[in-house]
Formats: sequence, structure tokens, C-alpha cells
Amino acid sequence: MPVVDHAKYLEMLDNAKKNKFAYPAINVTSEITANAVLQALAETKSDGIIQVSTGGGEFASGQHIKDAALGAISIANHIHLVADKYDINVALHTDHCQAKKVESFLKPLIAESRKRVEQGLKPLFNSHMFDGSELPLKENMDIAVDLLKECKELGIILEVEAGVVGGEEDGVSNEDAPIEKLYTTPEDMVYVYERLSEVEGAQYMFAATFGNVHGVYKPGNVKLRPEILTNGQDAVEAKFGKDARFYLVFHGGSGSSLEEIRETLEYGVIKMNVDTDTQYAFTRPLVDHFFKNYDGVLKVEGDVGNKKAYDPRGYLKKGETSMKERVIQAVKDLRGEGTTLGV
Repeated sequence: MPVVDHAKYLEMLDNAKKNKFAYPAINVTSEITANAVLQALAETKSDGIIQVSTGGGEFASGQHIKDAALGAISIANHIHLVADKYDINVALHTDHCQAKKVESFLKPLIAESRKRVEQGLKPLFNSHMFDGSELPLKENMDIAVDLLKECKELGIILEVEAGVVGGEEDGVSNEDAPIEKLYTTPEDMVYVYERLSEVEGAQYMFAATFGNVHGVYKPGNVKLRPEILTNGQDAVEAKFGKDARFYLVFHGGSGSSLEEIRETLEYGVIKMNVDTDTQYAFTRPLVDHFFKNYDGVLKVEGDVGNKKAYDPRGYLKKGETSMKERVIQAVKDLRGEGTTLGV
């Protein structure tokens, strides 16, 4: 299936909301990691979301160029090409773009999508995330509203965040964030709805925070308060009606229990970001390969090594397979198995 269009993406989100499951939104940094996600979605008969962060885009562009937007474009073009060979629906998304990176990351990607749309093609990415959580809420929403206007013109969904996800990801640290910033209030959620509704007919997702933390933690170390999500949704519904309930996004799920994750699905979470766990899944078999083939991957004491052992294609395939299996687990955890809308 080709990467979805705007209407199909909304159908995906409505399907998740109605049936109380969520799509795993998997961060990728290369063709290999993107391929792992596609294989996992196909094997579980689940639609899904593949996303690129600013750091992932910069990595994909190479150490000499270090252009996050260019790298994101490269990965997206690869997915547009190979997704045609799969029988599930895929949406493309960009993750966490802070205000200081809007001009260097989001704006070039929106411009690239504008060129495509003017040529009669679909936008390059189906949705983008603006992360203005470090800003006062009014300033956060002022920028978000301007971006939402541009996105609406092109059939792109905007994701926003209010409140701070703790921990550290992609070089951005919130480990010392004030405790109150880790929890989005009902009043915040009402304000976000009021501001984004200024752009009539636009579509958006909302990453409200409820104690979630980026990074990797042992089970029980992350103290979530999922009831914050339902309290906020109820406040929005009470003021604006049932149709005002958000498409919610869950960031920072590592270390959360399956029970907590699934509780959030009852409250409107339709997208859950997965990154740290898939990074580990990709790396683990590589470590195993190098330990077991130490004298093959290295030319020890003047020997020539073993080309089959140090050919990157051999061990990277192992990483790809392991990452695929972790994505399959994420699909099942989020109740997404067998939920594809078909092509």
C-alpha cells in the first residue's frame, strides 16, 4: 500500500479511537530500521506510523552534512518507494521538533510537501509534531496555530504537546523539570482545544503528559497517572461536546506496565511512541555477534579475520530482525494486531 493520504490517515485514527487500540509510532534512523517496522506491521496485519526525529534525520544525512530535514526527506522517500510492496497502511510522521528547530526542520519539510502537492502528489509526511512544551502555554499555542494553518492547507495533521515528558531523548533533557510540569491539567487541555479550534477544519493530535518519561527504566520506576487523560478529556467534552475529545498521544512508555499502557487506550490514546526499546532490540544481537565472532570480525595478531563475520550486511540483518520482533510486541501490547483497514 502506498503511504496513506489525508483521508485514509483520519480513517486510521478514527478506527483506533473507536476500537480502543493505538498505533505504535516507531522512530527510525535508516532504511534498515524503516524496513524492520514495515515487516512487523505486515506480519501483524496492523497499520502503523513511522516517524523521524530531528536527531534521526541528522544521522540519516551523514556526519558530514548533518542536515536533519534532508535526512528526514531521504528516509521518507525510501518509505514511499518500498511501502508499495506491503499490504498494510503506513503514515509518516516527524517527532519532537522544538521551537528553536522549526525553521531548520519543520519549515523545509512543509515546503517539500507543498512542492509535491502542487505537482498533484501527496505530502511527503502525513503529520508533524511541534513540541513547544518548554514554552509558556500561550506562546506554545501561538506557534502551533500558525503551523496548523500551513498543515491544513496541505492535508497534514499537526501533533502538539503541553506539559513536559520527563527524562532525556534525542539530546533534549527534561530530567530536572518541575514536578508540576509533568502533568497536563484539565484547564490546559481545554485551552489547547480552544486555540487549535481557531483553525477551522484542521486536524491535530495532542500529547498530554501524565507522568510519562523518555528513556529506559525498570518496571515500576515510572509513576504514571493515566486518570489525568480522562479528566482532561471529560473537561473538554463538558465544554465543547463529545466530538471535541482529542486524539491523544502517549510519549515515554518505556518502564510502564502493560496494564497502565492499556488503561490509556480507554481514554483516547491512539498513538504511542516507541524508540528506546527498539534501539536496544536492534543493538542486542549485534553485541552477541561481535562477542561470538571476536576473532572473525577483527584481524587479530596479523590474521585476516573472516569476511562473512565482518560484512555489515550479516550482522545488520540480525539487528533488523530483532527490531522487527520488538515492533510486533508493541503492536500486540497496543491491541493493534489484525486491525488493518486493508488496501
